Formats: sequence, C-alpha cells, structure tokens
Amino acid sequence: MKTFTYQAAPTRVVFGAGALQQLGDEIERLGARRAIVLSTPEQAASAERVAALLGARAAGVFPRAVMHVPIEAARAAREEAARLGADCAVAIGGGSTTGLGKAIALESALPIVAIPTTYAGSEMTPIWGLTEAGVKKTGRDARVLPRTVIYDPELTLTLPYGLTVTSLVNAIAHAAEGLYAHDGNPVTALMAEEGIRAGAAALAPLQADPQDRAARADALYAAWLCGTVLGSVAMGLHHKLCHTLGGSFNLPHAEVHTVILPHALAYNAAAAPAAMARVARALGVADVTQAAQAVQQLARRHGAPTSLAAIGMPADGLDRAAELAASTPYPNPRPLERGALRALLQRAFDGAPPAA
Repeated sequence: MKTFTYQAAPTRVVFGAGALQQLGDEIERLGARRAIVLSTPEQAASAERVAALLGARAAGVFPRAVMHVPIEAARAAREEAARLGADCAVAIGGGSTTGLGKAIALESALPIVAIPTTYAGSEMTPIWGLTEAGVKKTGRDARVLPRTVIYDPELTLTLPYGLTVTSLVNAIAHAAEGLYAHDGNPVTALMAEEGIRAGAAALAPLQADPQDRAARADALYAAWLCGTVLGSVAMGLHHKLCHTLGGSFNLPHAEVHTVILPHALAYNAAAAPAAMARVARALGVADVTQAAQAVQQLARRHGAPTSLAAIGMPADGLDRAAELAASTPYPNPRPLERGALRALLQRAFDGAPPAA
C-alpha cells in the first residue's frame, strides 16, 4: 500500500426523511442568530418555507443563485448578507445555491448550512467556483466547507427524473475522477466505488417511480459519498474540461458532466487501470476495458444527453475549449495533449462512443 495522507472534513451530517425539521436546532448549535436563506429563483418557495421554519432566526431570503456563480451574483449576495447582519447562510437547492453560499463565506467566513435538493455533492467539499468574464475559476478554502449538511430525501421527491439522472451521473463523475487522483488513498477509493454503485443502482427504481423514497435516500447517500471524495482529492481532466465548458460557454452543469465523463475516463483509462477496474466493478461490468462505455450507456439508457451539441455547445467553440483546457497544468494520469483533447471534445460534441 502506498504512503498517503487523509484529512477528514469536519462537516456534520444530519440524514433522513424529515431531517429538515432539525434545521433550527442545527442553527442554534452553530451559535447563529440571523440566517440569510439562499436559493435559485425557481426554488424561492422552498427558501421561504425554510425562512418560515426558522422564524425569528431568519434574517431574510436571497433567491438569486445562478449557475456557475457569476461574480456579479456573488457580490450582490455578499452585500445583502452584510446589509441584513447575517451571521450564517442556509443554502437550499443544488450546486448553484451551495456555490453562492461558498462565495459569501469565502470573504466573510460565515458558516454555511447546506440543504441539498439535488445530487451535486458540492455541500461536502471545500471547493469554490466563480465565473468572471466568461472564465470559471476554482479553488479550495476551508472557510467555504458547509459546517452542517441536512440530507432530507423528502426534499428530492419532486426533482424531475431527467435532472435526477444527470445530477447522479455528475455525482458519479466526482467519485470516478477521485479514483485516479494523484493524492487519492484507500479510504477515498472505498467511498468512490460505493458511491458509484449506489448512484447507478438508484436510477432504475427512480425511473419506475420518481417518488420512491428508499431510492431517493440511496441517491443522497451516493451524493454524500461522491462529494466527500471530490472534497478530499485533487481534480483532473474531467473537472477541468467541465469547468471550462460550463464557465466559458454557459452549458448546464450536470449535463456537461454527464456528457464528458465517459470521454475523460477513456482518455485516462490506459494510465489508470486500477481506477477503471473499480468503476467497472461498481457498474457491474465484467470487462474492465468497457468502463467508460458503460458510463455512457448508463446515461443513454436513462434518457440523459450524451452529446455536447444536444446541450448547446457551439461547434466553433471546440478549438477554444481545447486551448483553455490545455493552457493550465494540473495533475492527471495521462499528460494533457492539445490534439488529443480536441479529438476528445469532438467525440463528445458528436455523441460518439468514448475512445482513447
């Protein structure tokens, strides 16, 4: 076994049906008195419900979270939190809302309570992202890691099935990339494989019944594990490509992860055979060489998009995307070659099978 370092994240997790009712106790545990409640415009009603649940502890609602956290939205949220005298932030929603909470905490160190309603996994990571002038920048900072996460399957029952699929494949991407991270370890590898297994296994019962409570709980469990992996290791090619495509071309976050993951896995497969073996095993695939293809087939079988063209990527942006992805060095099992990345992006644009 190789030498490794593992730093456990100090997030408190409250998990179970009806867990939202414990929010007031969790705010009190933090010693907070004035919480700003964050959401997207689409989930404003959920934010108002949370504010009503908090009563006098709710300082106000800011329902203006936006995908990829534009710097303008982050500044507006920081100003509103300061104006309200907030001493903590409650983020209800997916990765966009959690990301907005992190943008506030990055400058103010306000503690965050995250209430995920998708499977993005951002709530378990100290990773922040901000988009400015069409470029998404990311970083790690302990201040942005939510202090408490409330996983309540009841809050995910109305998540549309299409978004359920892409959100779960997004979670699987976090775990899959963690399996070949240069700073991975046996603990995160166990979490990653189990997270991939649980996420993939939840899809069939949710396709049959999107309100299957047991499957919704399993999906949140998968998101928790996969997010924990992402928060513990370095990101490689997959996340770099997705941040480039999302931030520079405003592509939908979960969908771009769903499209790119099989191609990123195929690109790295020969350089990361142990990781591919775990992915294949988690998906119940006997042939290790088919791990990347199995991920694409999983997405296609459940109706998710499998091409960049289908989610709005302009064909004339592929060269720029390859250039951006290759311009900044970062750890990855296989060296980054602009020509190979451009070919990867073309296959992803066309929805072709993944290939090395």
